[in-house]
Amino acid sequence: MTPKSSLDPANPFARPSDFPYGLPPFGAVREEHYLPAFRAGVAEHRREVEAIAADERPVSPATVLDPLEASGALLTRVSAVFFNLIGSSMTDGLREIEAEVNPLLAAHRDRIVMDPALFARISALHAQRDEIPDEETRRLLQRQYDDMVRAGAALSSADQERLKAINQELVQLASTFREDLRSDANELALHLEDEARLEGLPADALAAAKAAAQGRGLPGYLLTLRLPSGQPALATLTDRDVRRSLYLASTSRGRRDNAYDTRPTLTRTVALRAERAALLGFVSHAAYVAADQTAQTVDSVMQLLTGLVGPAVQNAQQERAELTQRLHADGVAGDLEPWDWAYYADMVARERFSRDSAALRPYFELDSVLQRGIFAAATGLYGLRFTHREDLRGYDEDVDVYEVFDESGRGLGLVLADWYSRDAKRGGAWMNSFATQSHLLDRAPVIVLNLNLGRPPAGSPTLLTLDEVGTAFHEFGHVLHGLLSGVRYPRLSGTRVPRDFVEFPSQVNEMWAWQPELLRNYARHHATGEPLPENALDALVSAQSYGQGFLMVEMLAASLLDQAWHQRGAGDPVITPEQVNTFEHQVLAAHGLDLATVPPRYGSTYFEHIFGGDYSAGYYSYLWSEVLDADTVEWFLEHGGLNRAAGAKFRDHLLSRGGAVDPMAALEKVLGRPPRLEPLLERRGLLPVT
Repeated sequence: MTPKSSLDPANPFARPSDFPYGLPPFGAVREEHYLPAFRAGVAEHRREVEAIAADERPVSPATVLDPLEASGALLTRVSAVFFNLIGSSMTDGLREIEAEVNPLLAAHRDRIVMDPALFARISALHAQRDEIPDEETRRLLQRQYDDMVRAGAALSSADQERLKAINQELVQLASTFREDLRSDANELALHLEDEARLEGLPADALAAAKAAAQGRGLPGYLLTLRLPSGQPALATLTDRDVRRSLYLASTSRGRRDNAYDTRPTLTRTVALRAERAALLGFVSHAAYVAADQTAQTVDSVMQLLTGLVGPAVQNAQQERAELTQRLHADGVAGDLEPWDWAYYADMVARERFSRDSAALRPYFELDSVLQRGIFAAATGLYGLRFTHREDLRGYDEDVDVYEVFDESGRGLGLVLADWYSRDAKRGGAWMNSFATQSHLLDRAPVIVLNLNLGRPPAGSPTLLTLDEVGTAFHEFGHVLHGLLSGVRYPRLSGTRVPRDFVEFPSQVNEMWAWQPELLRNYARHHATGEPLPENALDALVSAQSYGQGFLMVEMLAASLLDQAWHQRGAGDPVITPEQVNTFEHQVLAAHGLDLATVPPRYGSTYFEHIFGGDYSAGYYSYLWSEVLDADTVEWFLEHGGLNRAAGAKFRDHLLSRGGAVDPMAALEKVLGRPPRLEPLLERRGLLPVT
């Protein structure tokens, strides 16, 4: 029985929402509601867990796993809203609350996962796991047992106390990293008053820059920074000095010796993660992370990454030579610089493939991409139907709410789409959930999709770059993974799979962005409605393989930086903040990736995935997943492309099963065989030409 809550009944988190699918009552939530709800939620959850641990009935899924999965409802409700909003609508008030809540939650989690009585019951049930007939229940039991062991349940009391202190500090450090990066990025936005210096910027991007400046009360134009090293405007700005300024602003984030310098935070984080790994019996944080993924070992990760370096660098050097020639032909003397690469790569693509990024933008209007592209692909594959619920309110006026139905008309859940960049929103693109699917809890998913598009002036269309189109399809792949989940336990729902597998379904979904039959449907001029001309469509598809050397090198560089930071052991010499830049250079040089013109996709000081997020020692996941993705794309094409039969097989065996089955075994059921590396090598241009 659920303990009576101590929370004021007037608090909107005190009971489940009455809105469809439990959509949070955003209009009723005030900042003063969070702390009382968190405190009451922690206390309530703790009482529930203590009751499970003290239960004298024989251990079974019904006496241990089911009540454990159902516990913490209040805490889950308030956490889902709060942590989504600190990523997308941060305020000074939320920042203060986060500073108090993070250590509270870290301590609460540690109390649960290190509870000796609970661990004893989990361990007793784990000893009987072979007697449990249901695969999903067995997997949940193994997951719960492994979670507790990996969290320190088997350590001595003294080691547990040290582990708790480390966890507390790491939570605070991640928050500090995110906030300092957000502040430094806002401060480094490039402000220009002379419109002539923005020549080449597409009209809608120019309008967005003007709106961004107005939003801060500035004259002229403001180029805000996206999360990666490369900024979209670098591909079109004709003024080389402006490109240089924008590039240097992007890559200097977090390393300017100012109040927002992230180097002290990241070096302390690295040291603490190494110490924690040692306490738990691992040689490094990277080894600790890999052991819980499909990769299993650091050696497997490094074998993939280092095996791709040579061919990728060779391709990038060939691309560099070609772009240097184009630079010189443009009348510019000297070497190609990193702020020149995107500009001349786009120029070469226009000349070779007739692909003009700026000229293509009018054909990629947001609503058309969404309705005729992303939603249409989900309909063609899975029979889904999307209805805009204008009667339902999101957490910001920018947020659109869609209800999703299957082909029978049954409601599956909600998708909240938050498209635009704002100062209060962190950079990048991501999917998250306000509620995850669970048959045990009779709960449907409520999912949020975040991008960081430039906001056009009122009444103007939102036009996407090609990269933004790909990103939108990618993130919607995560949405589908959560939306189509059909499991019993929330711990195994949707995207709650090994981290080096979670990117796989989203990367597969990117394929539909560039399939000619779908492109003809959604790539339409926003003003005339005319479809993308056939020659431009053919050129766009052909050009997808162009520039793979650069793209692979920047991804490998970021992945190997991540590994280098996190393969350090507790006994290794401490890296000081002053040594961060040198360490980066040494790592890249050691792998032959110190290409002056190709920076890592993320430099350490603005690598939010690993120092402010949950991808530490896991950024390799994108390339690891791409091996699976490239092979699965071939499978889809071999089975007719965009069709219901192929979609049903992918949904039934993989998307709907979440973590309830072994993910690699699920993929083999789809493919009918183990995945192969060759499709990735062919896609990336890393196979020798025969």
